[in-house]
Amino acid sequence: MKAEMKNILVTGAVGQIGSELTMALRKKYGADNVVATGRKTEPSQELLDSGPFYFIDVTERASLDVVIKKHNIDTIYHMAAILSAVGEKHPHLCWDVNMNGSINVLDAAIDYNMTRVIIPSSIAAFGPDTPIENTPNDTILRPTTMYGVTKVCGERLGDYFVQKFGIDVRGLRYPGIISAETLPGGGTTDYAVEIYYKAVEDGKYTCFVSEDTRLPMMYMPDCIDATIDLAEADFAKLKHHCDFNLASMSFSAGELAASIKKYIPDFEVKYDPDYRQEIADSWPSSIDDSVARQEWGWKPEWNLDKMTKDMLEKLRKRHREGRLYKK
Repeated sequence: MKAEMKNILVTGAVGQIGSELTMALRKKYGADNVVATGRKTEPSQELLDSGPFYFIDVTERASLDVVIKKHNIDTIYHMAAILSAVGEKHPHLCWDVNMNGSINVLDAAIDYNMTRVIIPSSIAAFGPDTPIENTPNDTILRPTTMYGVTKVCGERLGDYFVQKFGIDVRGLRYPGIISAETLPGGGTTDYAVEIYYKAVEDGKYTCFVSEDTRLPMMYMPDCIDATIDLAEADFAKLKHHCDFNLASMSFSAGELAASIKKYIPDFEVKYDPDYRQEIADSWPSSIDDSVARQEWGWKPEWNLDKMTKDMLEKLRKRHREGRLYKK
């Protein structure tokens, strides 16, 4: 049985995924029915003009309650998080935002009898002990980053609230997400976005992981579709809840560069691995998402070359207009 979502709150709506997810939800459910929130970063004019927006801090329950009450929220897409690279520099902040923020959202879901909560996880939940190729959905989770630790805890916390309190909580393990619309915000896979911008802007790029670093990736349109599809899936058909593997494509940094060179032959790439290389090395190179395909019909639309063509077309157009790094 599918419970109806009427009034939706998106935390982290100024972030890479949250900003595009908010716009997609407003298109689908109506602009006034989707409330966007952020903590510090100024939202784009497009986001502000398209519907209600508030600054809140998810680690402070009272700020959540104000918006929930005002808009009679029944569904939360909890996208607010400190990502992997930033999390290694500020581990206590990462724990505070990712864990205390999540439990505030889940407690609010109980107190306000909400329909549904979506809390994304990540491939960062895996670690060096996890099978690196075709990583199964149900496997050992021993991450070596604070971000990864919070994602494992978040998965277990969400499942606990499903079992203990009957709250409908759902989550996906995102791979690296690539977008032509919004810049990333401190993740280990940021290079897979930056490389496109630098290819268009400078014709050259220095990559912070090695050429043979191979990771699971996904184009933003697939990411948005998957997130909404899971949220709308029939709860009765879900055997898993907060830990769905999600996959689309896997490629090395060198293969990504080669894809760009098909369209920009003179593009130059150098490789200068930094501290993020160790994080990348702890993650899988490919993902088995058969559970998501079986339980809620997940199916990606994009591959590497199709994505590259679309990314470059969009970024070149903005570059010609003098707004490559649009706000």
